[in-house]
Amino acid sequence: MAEQDNRAVLISETRQRFETEYIPAKSDAYDSRDVERLQQDDSWVDNYLIWQHDSVDETLKMIDESFQWRKEYAVHDLTESSLPKWLFETGALYLHGYDKEGHKIFWFRVKLHTKDAKTQHEKKKLVAFWLERYARREHGKPLTVVFDMAETGLSNMDLDFVRYIIGCFKVYYPNYLSKIVIFELPWIMNAAFKLVKSWLGPDAVGFLKTVNKNDIQEYISAEYLPPHMGGTDTFKYHYPPLVDDDFQTPLCENGPITSEDETESKEEIDVDNKENPDSNEEQGSSSKKTNLTDQIPKLEDSDKVDSKAKNAKKALTTFKGLLLHISPAEELHFGSKETGEKKCLIVLTNVTKNTVAFKVRTTAPDKYRVKPSNSSCEPGTSLDIVVSLHGGCTASLQDRFLIMAAEMDQCSGTGNQELAQFWKEVPRNKVMEHRLRCHVIESSKPSTLTINENAFNVPAKTSEDLHFQLTQVLHSNKRLQEQIDRCVWLQQLTMVLVLLLVANACFYMLCSQGR
Repeated sequence: MAEQDNRAVLISETRQRFETEYIPAKSDAYDSRDVERLQQDDSWVDNYLIWQHDSVDETLKMIDESFQWRKEYAVHDLTESSLPKWLFETGALYLHGYDKEGHKIFWFRVKLHTKDAKTQHEKKKLVAFWLERYARREHGKPLTVVFDMAETGLSNMDLDFVRYIIGCFKVYYPNYLSKIVIFELPWIMNAAFKLVKSWLGPDAVGFLKTVNKNDIQEYISAEYLPPHMGGTDTFKYHYPPLVDDDFQTPLCENGPITSEDETESKEEIDVDNKENPDSNEEQGSSSKKTNLTDQIPKLEDSDKVDSKAKNAKKALTTFKGLLLHISPAEELHFGSKETGEKKCLIVLTNVTKNTVAFKVRTTAPDKYRVKPSNSSCEPGTSLDIVVSLHGGCTASLQDRFLIMAAEMDQCSGTGNQELAQFWKEVPRNKVMEHRLRCHVIESSKPSTLTINENAFNVPAKTSEDLHFQLTQVLHSNKRLQEQIDRCVWLQQLTMVLVLLLVANACFYMLCSQGR
């Protein structure tokens, strides 16, 4: 409590001093939308303070520099249509995938970048576009920056542009940087990247990770790495459309939540639903609500008790939005393969006087079933959304869910056709968005017991899985062999030095006796 009070005092002091010391003299240098946000968004001010170790003087200087840059680059007005199409077509900069900590990855494929003073300003605007787009969506969640320097030559190296990207995180988007991963830095550029370390400063130099194909998976799992990095991600950048791999329609969004031994006919229905998500959204809202109430009582009593008990603990926090209160506020808790917890509950509460339409999207549509995923919530009522893992799938920290909500007019209908038309017409600025991440609960049971309990439920590993694991073992073996070779070489060198010292000592003794 004392810590919260202290932060509130720092935030208040920062606002008051900025208003009295900077705004009168530089009001024309700032965008009024940024000034307004500074007065309303505590977390934004707090991010500046955290980055400057709670020094209000340094924070004010940082805000001043940041606000001037934001107006110079017209950050609030940067849109896809306001930038040249060729910038996106190049594919040098984009957001895609997550690291092992669940942070979004900002890719800079250096080999696709060419230093050109004439286009430098436009390229810097593209960086601002991506960062601002992410910041508006994720509200302060850190990013991991990957400099992919594979097949990079001197013609691609642009230190001014690299310095600009780093400066964006140092000044313009404080506390947004998780780490900078540099992949396969050419030896000829080692000296250049010593400058990068100096730009980061002593406090931030720990963010810099230089990796190669053998150790990049310490930070990013294979599923989000392209093949040339030793990964299995089949994603290939192309434009249009704009890369947006964040949230998609979940599998079987309106179908019943069935057991893992469901029939082949239902599996075929699931595939159809996945391939035709738009048609799913046009089914009857009343049937969705009926199906939900019909299906849940059919679950085993023990499952109901366990689920309620677990979800009661998970739902201690609530996100209080303008339209909906959402519980849990931040994380959905799933079990690992060992613990086997495959269902979670999201509770939506309508706090308005009108009906609120909502949609649920996920970054892993093949893994999850969400019921209902497209419906409406009446004024003052609560509605349960059941999220379940499909078949033998397991949750991962990289998985995300997006809840979209918008207030409907009193005369609007809530049937599927009306909802489909409503989502086509509702303005983007009228849509409330909230994101949830996944948390995987590891098993505390003995491994032998876990294997016995799940022996018939865990699917056999495919040849691809075994091949991938074998490749990892071979890489590990190779690294171990290299370490052994270095140790042997050091031992041999030590022996040679010892022999030289002994020979020198003997020679000295013989010379002394001769005298």
